[in-house]
Amino acid sequence: MADRYLRLSGTAPGRFLTRRLGLPQPTALRRWSATTPELDGPVLRLAAGETAPPSAPGEPAPAAVVLDATGVTDPAGLRAVRDSLHPLVRSLAACGRVVVLGSPPDPADVHQAAAQQALEGFVRSLGKEIGRGRTVQLVRLAPGAEAGSTLEFLLSPKSAYVSGQVIEVGPRTGPAAVEPEGAGGADGAAATRTALVTGAARGIGAAVAATLARDGAHVVCLDVPQAGEALTETATRIGGTALPLDITAPDAAERIAAAVPGGLDILVHNAGITRDRKLANMTAEGWDAVIEVNLAGVLRVTDHLLKTGAVRPHGRIVGTASIAGIAGNVGQTNYAASKAGIIGFVRALAASAEVRERGITVNAVAPGFIETRMTAAVPLVIREAGRRMNSLGQGGLPQDVAETVAWFAAAASGGVTGQVVRVCGQSLLGA
Repeated sequence: MADRYLRLSGTAPGRFLTRRLGLPQPTALRRWSATTPELDGPVLRLAAGETAPPSAPGEPAPAAVVLDATGVTDPAGLRAVRDSLHPLVRSLAACGRVVVLGSPPDPADVHQAAAQQALEGFVRSLGKEIGRGRTVQLVRLAPGAEAGSTLEFLLSPKSAYVSGQVIEVGPRTGPAAVEPEGAGGADGAAATRTALVTGAARGIGAAVAATLARDGAHVVCLDVPQAGEALTETATRIGGTALPLDITAPDAAERIAAAVPGGLDILVHNAGITRDRKLANMTAEGWDAVIEVNLAGVLRVTDHLLKTGAVRPHGRIVGTASIAGIAGNVGQTNYAASKAGIIGFVRALAASAEVRERGITVNAVAPGFIETRMTAAVPLVIREAGRRMNSLGQGGLPQDVAETVAWFAAAASGGVTGQVVRVCGQSLLGA
C-alpha cells in the first residue's frame, strides 16, 4: 500500500508544511536494484581517534564510514569514538551508513567489558538521531571472525531498513569441506544451492523466495494447499518448484525431505499466522493454531531435517521472529509467545555442538512494520503510527526482510550464527 505521507513530505510544499508543524520528515530509502547495487560515494575506514581528511571541492559526500573501535578497552577510549564520528555525522550522504566495529565484552576485564558495552548504547542512540535515511550498526568481531559478507550487506542498499543493530560475528565453524560449486562467489551468492521457503505464496515469503532465486538458488516454495494458485505463480515466476503442503501436517517433515532428495542448503521458516485477541477473550483453538504453525511446526520440521541429514553441511537455517516477540503487543500473547520461541530456538540450536560441527548456521530476522496485505488492513491511525514509530519514519518492504535473509543464507556468512536481527527501521518499540 502506498505511503502517501512519505511522498508528500518529499515534495517542497510537504517539507515546508511538515517542518512548520513539527511532523516527521522521512527520507525515501535507497534500496538495492540491478541498476543501483551500491551506495553512492566513498567509504571511509578509520580507527577510533582518527579523523577523515577534508573532502576536496566537488568530491561526493562519504556514503559510509567504518570505525574500528575494537581496541577501545576503557571508558576513556570512548572519547576517540566521539572524536572520529563527530565531524562526519552531518556530512554523511543521505541513506549513508555508519558501522562501528567492536569486540565482544570480556567478562574477565571489567574495564574492557564496560567500554565495549557502552558502544551499544552509543550506536543505538546515534541511529535514532542521525536522520536522513542513514543507519548505524555495531558489529562485534570475535577472534578469527569472517566478517566480509556482513560488512558487504551493511554497506550496501540491501540493508536500507536495518538500523541500531548489534551483530556478533565469529569464525566459520564445521568441516573444511568444499562449499557447493559456485556458492559464495565474490558477492556471497547462493549459487547452485537448494533452498526451501515456507509461507512463500505471497508477501514476505514470496520476496524471500525471489531474492534467493536472484542470488542463484533453486527455491522450493512451500505454502498451504489453499494458496496453491498464488504459490504456483510465485514458483513459476522465479523458476522454482511449488510444494503445496501444510507445515502442521503429521507427515510434513517427511514430505519436505522427499521433495529435496539431494538435501537442503537453505531452510527459511517464514510461514506464520495471527489469531489476535486479548488473553481474556482468546480461545484455546486460537492459541493452539498460532503456536502450532509459528513454532511447534518449525521445531518438528527442523528436528527431522537435521536428524536425517537433509540439511547439508554448511547449511543455513533462518527463522522469522518479530518485534512482537521482543517487545510484546496488545492482543498478541499467542503470536508474541510463538515469535519469542523462535528466538529461543535459534539461539539454542546455533549453540549446539552437532550443528556447529557441521558448519550449519542458525539465525532469525525480526520484522517490524512491513508493508504487506496484512498491514494494509490495519486501521489508518494504527497503520500510520506503525510507519512513523521508528528511526527511519516509514514502513519497511518485504524486500528489506528478504535481503536480510539472503545475507544470512549466503555461503560466505559462515561466521554469522545465533543472531536475531531486527528489520524494523530501528523501531521505538523494544530494545
